[in-house]
Amino acid sequence: MSKALTKQELHNLAMNHVGKDLEQRGFEFIAINSKLKRHPQFVCMDKNKQYYFVIVKAVILPENANNYDVVWMESFKKHAQEHNAKVLYAGVGLGNPKGEDLPIYLNEEYLIEYNGIQVIETHLN
Repeated sequence: MSKALTKQELHNLAMNHVGKDLEQRGFEFIAINSKLKRHPQFVCMDKNKQYYFVIVKAVILPENANNYDVVWMESFKKHAQEHNAKVLYAGVGLGNPKGEDLPIYLNEEYLIEYNGIQVIETHLN
């Protein structure tokens, strides 16, 4: 019998996907935090020594992974500014190809919707 992935395991799956993307883009990883509701998930640096705080959000399809809590993001942007870092957001939608009401199972196919990394302007609104 197949085991449904937990929220933490879904989050880790999304982080693995985003981590590979960051690596392909040439970012150097400074710190990684895979715990749920702990932000940022990645602290990275580009070749110009600019720091980036990367937030990864996993959602179950058909929920839109590109949506985030704007009010919370304002406080996070302030945190990034205090550390001279830029903010990147990566939303990842995951789903079961056999039906959106079904869970995602360990070692089985899954759907993924990932539109890449979004740059979040750090000006405070």
